[in-house]
Amino acid sequence: MASEDGVRDGTSGAWQRIAPGIWRRRLPGWDETVGAVVGEDGVLLVDAGPSLTVGDQLRRELAELVGRPAVPVRWLAVTHPHFDHLLGAGAFPGAQRLAADGRTPPWLASDRTVTADAVRHGLDPADAERARRALPAPDRLVDERLVLPLGNGRRATLLNLGAAHSGHDLAVLVTDGEDAPGVVFCGDLVEESGEPQAGSDAEPARWPAALDRLLAAGGPAARYVPGHGAVVDAAFVRAQRAALAARFGGAGVAPGGTPA
Repeated sequence: MASEDGVRDGTSGAWQRIAPGIWRRRLPGWDETVGAVVGEDGVLLVDAGPSLTVGDQLRRELAELVGRPAVPVRWLAVTHPHFDHLLGAGAFPGAQRLAADGRTPPWLASDRTVTADAVRHGLDPADAERARRALPAPDRLVDERLVLPLGNGRRATLLNLGAAHSGHDLAVLVTDGEDAPGVVFCGDLVEESGEPQAGSDAEPARWPAALDRLLAAGGPAARYVPGHGAVVDAAFVRAQRAALAARFGGAGVAPGGTPA
């Protein structure tokens, strides 16, 4: 079941308020999601969009959204190293950049694969190259989980769910106290607006197990924010997990399709 809360419309675009101080934005073009979690001393941004131009726009929008022109983005959690979620990272030089640890580095500015993929899917080559040159290395890699205290009882738990949709899948669970249901930023482990995509870096046979861990962390009452599409509930994630198990089983990687 998909669900939408109030949407703020204005010059800054459209941000959906999921819970107090927790927002997300569906970007035009590839319909990827970015999330913003307001803490006591700064904002945790989940993903950065596909270019420096978009990243700069997001930074301005956040200042308007939070009501503080100089609001700091203190943390940037990149759910996975695909161009539409990664290449805006250079627009947040003061943020601590967080990514999932894995068998290989999650991204390198010297690796032109991500920019080639961006250009193949329609990003201007000059914009892609500019973003690559500004792309900072991760500051911290999450082994299994990392808890960020955000103040006033709020915390963000970053979960390394291993290789599944990509080689480095990270999810972010935001909770306020022990009893309140959480909000889970899933990256592209969950997609609502289209069929989940598995490219050359995916390990589809591991994907259902990654969703099992995601559901165990978030629980049945959480709201799950896909990398693409509307906010969903646990029943949607369980159904997508069953569909992925049926689609991929223990087989190899399906051909890539749209960026994800």
